Parts: sequence; C-alpha cells; structure tokens
Amino acid sequence: MKQDSTRNTSYTVDCEDYVHVVKFNPFDCGDSCSLIAYGGNNYVVVGTCRFQEEDAEVEGMQYKTLRTFHHGIRVDAIAWSPETRLDAIPPQIRFCTAASDRKLRLFTSDLQDKNEFKTFDGHSDYINDLVFAPNEGQEIASVSDDHTCRVWDLEGNEKAHFVLRSAGMSVCWHPEEAFKLMVAEKNGTIRFYDLITQQAILSLECEQTPLMSADWCLKNTFKIGAVAGSDWLIWDITRSSYPQDKRPVHVDRARLFRWSRVNENLFATTGYPGKTTTQLLVHHLGHPQPILTGTAAVGSGLTWHRTLPLCAVGGDHKIFFWVTEM
Repeated sequence: MKQDSTRNTSYTVDCEDYVHVVKFNPFDCGDSCSLIAYGGNNYVVVGTCRFQEEDAEVEGMQYKTLRTFHHGIRVDAIAWSPETRLDAIPPQIRFCTAASDRKLRLFTSDLQDKNEFKTFDGHSDYINDLVFAPNEGQEIASVSDDHTCRVWDLEGNEKAHFVLRSAGMSVCWHPEEAFKLMVAEKNGTIRFYDLITQQAILSLECEQTPLMSADWCLKNTFKIGAVAGSDWLIWDITRSSYPQDKRPVHVDRARLFRWSRVNENLFATTGYPGKTTTQLLVHHLGHPQPILTGTAAVGSGLTWHRTLPLCAVGGDHKIFFWVTEM
C-alpha cells in the first residue's frame, strides 16, 4: 500500500465519532505495537497500531482497539504517561486529558477490572495543552487561556504555578532537560522555566501573533519550532532569541506544529480546521518546499509515531496516517 500521490493518506482508521485529538504514545511501552489514543465528543479510545514500514508481516496497517474510556465531555487534549507499560503484569495504561469544562482527568487502567480516574480542578479557562514529566511521569504540566501554566502531582495537587502574560498555547517537557519546562504564549513569546527555582530562565520571540502551537525538538534540545500567523518559525536557542528560519505556509493561518521524533530536520504543520478540509504539510529543513501535502476532511490534532517518519491527524469519523520519505 504505497503512497500514489502526495495528497492521499497512507492509511486510515474508521472511528465512531468525530476525532478532536489524536496522540501516539511517545514513550516505549515494552511492546512491538504503538499505542495511540484519540478523543471524541465524550470518550477516549486507546488502541494499538502496527505498520508494514516496521513489520514485513503486516500488510499496510493493523489497528486494534484495546479499550474505550467514557469521558462524558468533549476531549480537547491528551497526554501519555511514561509509566504506561503493555509488558507489565497486569499491563498499565495511564494518560491525562483536558476537556472543555476546564478540568484535567487522569485515567489509570489495567485493561481489565481496574479503571480509575481522578479530576484535577484549578484552571479557570480553557486548557490548551498538557504534558507528563517525561522520565518518571510523576507530574503533569498544563497551560490555559487563564494565563497560567500549572504543574500538578498525580493526586491533583498544584506543585507550581507560573503566571503568563497571555494565553498558554503549548507546554513541552524534554527528557534530557527534566528540570525545565517550555511554555509558548499566544502573544508570540516562548519561555523556559527552571522548575527548581520556579523562575523564567530564557525567552524567545516570534515577533508575530497569534502563536498557536510550539514544540521542542526531541532529537536536538537547542531547536524550537512554532507556528504563528500563517508562518512556521524555527529557533536555535544557542544563536538568538529570534527565529533563524521562517516561512509562510498556510494561507488560512497555521494551527499546529510538531517535530518528528526520529529526525531533527523533519516537522509537520496543519492549517486551521476549515469548513471542508484541513491541510497537513510535512517539511524538511533541507528542502525549500513541503515534502508532503495531505488533505483531511476537517482535521484536528497532529501526532508523530515514536520510531517511524509517520504522522496522524484526526478528522470526521476517521484517523488519517501519512508516511513520509525521510
């Protein structure tokens, strides 16, 4: 099942509902399959994927639903915990969601009898992003339209609270920089906070707004990427607090930016969920033009596979997958 055109998806999975957010597990869960979670209007589905690009015995793609978690309200963001293990006995699935009621929900399941969730209250406005501490998974950071970034323990206690100057749009925690948190604000500022002193230690400027999404490169801790207005922007934080590279990409404003997890020069951006279609663009810093253009019916969410140059976007009753040539 090869890509026969840039616009066609490599694979799709049918879903029972509109997919608002989709997230590959970025951590090794001890199994040869990849975990993926997606959120609809009132549930989260956790499943496994296997692709022919990683296993010659698979034809195309194999997808299997492990469990559907009742959520009761639209899911807006999902973060995986590094404590999720499929090779444990019993297995442990742990993830956290943000919902339109301004609450975080922490789900823990053994895929059998144990299915728990805790609700974290504190944000007074819409939560835009959340992330687990990448090494131990004992804390969760979240950013909100309420102009705060908050760090929680797994009981829902607030461990740190950073006041922002505008809405918090993205929050990133890097496994090689476990005591720093990156927070991107809608006003075009990206700040790094020291979690020990709870002080801002570095800031980057877009010089344009609105900043909608930013990401910290897994393969190179000095590289930061973002989308603001209709452009993507890239920083090397050793060189300047202003972007070294930027390019207009989405006519209708850009919505999301995500680095590939396998190549520091590969990243994807999406346009705004439009009335009919959303454009996904995959970029390589060595190429002047996008290396892949994908179109999804009213797409939302954007996530990269942990070990393959493959990304996924949610949409209307579907998840779309695109494989990129490196």
